[in-house]
Amino acid sequence: MPWTYILECSDGSFYVGSTWNLERRLGEHNEGLGAEYTRRRRPVRLAWAGECDRIDEAFAFEKQVQGWRRDKRLALIEGRYDDLPELAMGHWRRPRGAG
Repeated sequence: MPWTYILECSDGSFYVGSTWNLERRLGEHNEGLGAEYTRRRRPVRLAWAGECDRIDEAFAFEKQVQGWRRDKRLALIEGRYDDLPELAMGHWRRPRGAG
């Protein structure tokens, strides 16, 4: 089954990807055979992964998560799914004092 995944890089940044084989892809990233971004930020560790029914769904979710700010990605990684809708709001739409 295809996966969407988030890696935490050695510099604390996140990398979002999708793949058919999660274990193999993680190994490729850590061997320097993955994306250019992770190649310069090894080692990486798997922070989150979600299984999808089809590869196009995994790729679409990858692109969606790539557009998220760090705080929203952290909410996903930490399983705080109820926080995701609020974090989808731009900072300019939040009530004063809400962060």
